Amino acid sequence: MPHYRAVGEIPRKRHTVFRAADGHRFHEELMGQEGFSSRSALLYHRHPPSAITAIVALEAPHDDAATADHPLTPRHLRTGQIPAGADPVLGRRVLLANADVRIGWGAVAEATVSPLYRSAVGDELVYVQRGSAVLESVFGRLAVGAGDYVVVPACTTHRWVVPAGGVDLLVVEARGHIGPPRRYLSSGGQFLEHAPYCERDVRAPHEPIVEDGDQVDVLVRSSGGWSRHTHRHHPFDVVGWDGHLHPWAFSIHDFEPIVGRLHMPPPVHQTFEGSGFVVCSFVPRLYDFHPDAVKVPYHHANTDSDEVLFYSDGDFMSRAGSGIGVGSISYHPAGFVHGPQPGSFEASVGRDRTEELAVMVDTFAPLGVTQLGRTVSAPDYPWTWARELPSG
Repeated sequence: MPHYRAVGEIPRKRHTVFRAADGHRFHEELMGQEGFSSRSALLYHRHPPSAITAIVALEAPHDDAATADHPLTPRHLRTGQIPAGADPVLGRRVLLANADVRIGWGAVAEATVSPLYRSAVGDELVYVQRGSAVLESVFGRLAVGAGDYVVVPACTTHRWVVPAGGVDLLVVEARGHIGPPRRYLSSGGQFLEHAPYCERDVRAPHEPIVEDGDQVDVLVRSSGGWSRHTHRHHPFDVVGWDGHLHPWAFSIHDFEPIVGRLHMPPPVHQTFEGSGFVVCSFVPRLYDFHPDAVKVPYHHANTDSDEVLFYSDGDFMSRAGSGIGVGSISYHPAGFVHGPQPGSFEASVGRDRTEELAVMVDTFAPLGVTQLGRTVSAPDYPWTWARELPSG
C-alpha cells in the first residue's frame, strides 16, 4: 500500500529506451524500498537525476535533541505557545523523540514555499490541523487540507506550498516506513472488508510537474545530519512514473470507527503502523451500548509503550478540567497510570456518542523530551487527576 498508479508518460515496457517526440532520451530512476524486494516506483526524468555539482554540510535548523524524561512526568504540551516558523520544513520543531520516531509541530502563519527537501532517514506522516497546502514532489502535486494525513516516502524530493492564512501541522518523522496496519491488508496488499478505510479514500498526485532550472539546491536530512546537494538540473523534471511507491493522503474524516457494546481498546482505532510505533485516529462515533457500559476509558498502564495524543477538534469530555483543548498534546509515559479526569464518568451518563477528533501515537520505546517540549509543558498537568470531584 498504496496501490499501483501510473501518471504522465511512460513506455510500455520497463527498462526500455524511452524518447520524446524530438528524439531526446529520458532517464529512468527506480525508487525502491528494502533494496529491490518491496514497493517501488519508476520515474522518467528529462535529465540524469544523479547529476549534482556541490555538496555542503549544514547545521540542523534547530536543536532538537531529546533527553530522558527524568523524573518521569506526564505532560500537557501546548502547541499554541510554539512560535510560527518560516515554512513547513525549516520551521518544524521536535517535541518528543526516540530512535524510531520524532514527533513535532510545524506552524506557518503566512503564504510561503519551503525549500526543496528530502529525508533519507525514513517516511514522514504529516497531519494537517489547520489551513491547507500543496505537497509538490517528483511525483506531482497533492493538495491537502484540514484533517488530512499525508504520507511522504523516504527520499522523496518535495516542497510544501502554503497559501495565505498559513497552516498548522503535526509531524511524525519515522526511521523506517509508514503504512496501513498489516492486519487490514490481504497478502496482495488490498484493503480487507473489515478495514476502517480503503483504496477509495486514498488520494495521490495525479499529474507530473515539469520545471526547468539549473544549479538547484535540495536540503537532505540523513542519520548523520543535514546536507545541501546542488543538482545540475531541477529535480522536478519527471514526465511520468508508475508503481506502488508515492506520496498519498487520507482524511481522518474518512476513517470509519469500529464500535462495540463495551469499551473498545485503542487498537481498533489504528490507522498506520511504523517501525516501533503505531498511529490511531479517534473520530466521532457511537458510545458503547451495553446498558451498564462505562463509556469513558478505564484507567490504564501501558507497560510497553508511551502514549502521545494530539487533540484536533471536538469535545474531549474525559479530559475536562485538565486544561486539555484543541491543539493540545498529552504525553503519558510507560510507568504512569493514566485515565479519565475526575467527573468524566458522571458527565458521560446519558450521552450516546463522542464528538472528538484526535490523533494518537504509541511508541514501543521510551520517548525523550526536547527543551522546547519542556518549555511548553503545562506545569500543573501531572496533578489534575488528584483534584476534588465536582460536588453533587
